[in-house]
Amino acid sequence: MIGLIAAFLLAMGVTWLTTPLALKLATRFNVMAVPRMRDVHRKTTPRLGGMAIYLGVILAVVITISYRHVITHGANGWNQRFLGVLIAGTFIAILGIIDDVKDLRAIWQALGILACGGILIAFGVRIEGIAHPLLAQQAGVNTGDNWFALSMPISIISTLFWVFLVTKTVDAVDGLDGLAAGVCAIAAATLALLAAASNQPEGPSIALFAAAVTGACIGFLRYNFNPARIFMSTIGSQFLGFTLAALSIMGTFKWAAAISVAVPILVLGVPIFDYFIVLTRRLLNRAPLTKADRRHFHHRLMDRGLSQKQAVYVIYCCTGILCIAALFIYKYSRW
Repeated sequence: MIGLIAAFLLAMGVTWLTTPLALKLATRFNVMAVPRMRDVHRKTTPRLGGMAIYLGVILAVVITISYRHVITHGANGWNQRFLGVLIAGTFIAILGIIDDVKDLRAIWQALGILACGGILIAFGVRIEGIAHPLLAQQAGVNTGDNWFALSMPISIISTLFWVFLVTKTVDAVDGLDGLAAGVCAIAAATLALLAAASNQPEGPSIALFAAAVTGACIGFLRYNFNPARIFMSTIGSQFLGFTLAALSIMGTFKWAAAISVAVPILVLGVPIFDYFIVLTRRLLNRAPLTKADRRHFHHRLMDRGLSQKQAVYVIYCCTGILCIAALFIYKYSRW
């Protein structure tokens, strides 16, 4: 528990201290979010706040997991999978900076996310199987844990799909001041608790990583909550989404229980369900899938008369309820 608190506080402190530097950098090089028709904000606001989030997470993770690696004599600390998450996360952050400055086309963003997913797979971070009693029985697998291993092609496709889905859903939910940071903080805190309570060898280090994400999001909210002084923009939203996707693969998807699929979907339920509904509406209206619009949950809440803060609080509550449900499901379905 002390390690989790340390990771949380360190990430929060670093992000809190470096966000003003990111604000000055964005202002200096004119990396600004200019209001568009679909946007809620009405004034030009600096971007690049995600740089502070990235620095907070990376520094907290490197320090706390390295310390754990030393005190456990290498038995439970760094391994190639955590290294892969850091490397891939760094590449996704660089991609985000390029998009914030140059406004990349959707196809290049998608290819970049998939390429970073490929880095994860190369370092051993992938969805190796699923647990389902009926599926295991039909496949003739009798492991006692109802674990059905996926073939390598299916594993790769499933991993890339999950990474892309979560990364883009967090990016899409970043539409109101403080929304993405708060939702990711709640989701990361839940993943930290789940990992800490699990029997996985990597559980403590996954929990430290998730606690660092939580702390960075909380530190950033100091400057991003309404009225926001700076936006996390693409670098922040895609880095957070990508990291949460990777941690859920390393954590909850590893459980040898039928809840291994349900729990991460619940934890990240609000952005996933919102993104699914938006894509469905675009398909029904024959609109381009990559064209941004005002079909998101937070837009509909504001169209019903809620203020920005009220809409954000409603979505926080929805996220919290789903995460509490995930915790209860885990508690009463322990393997």
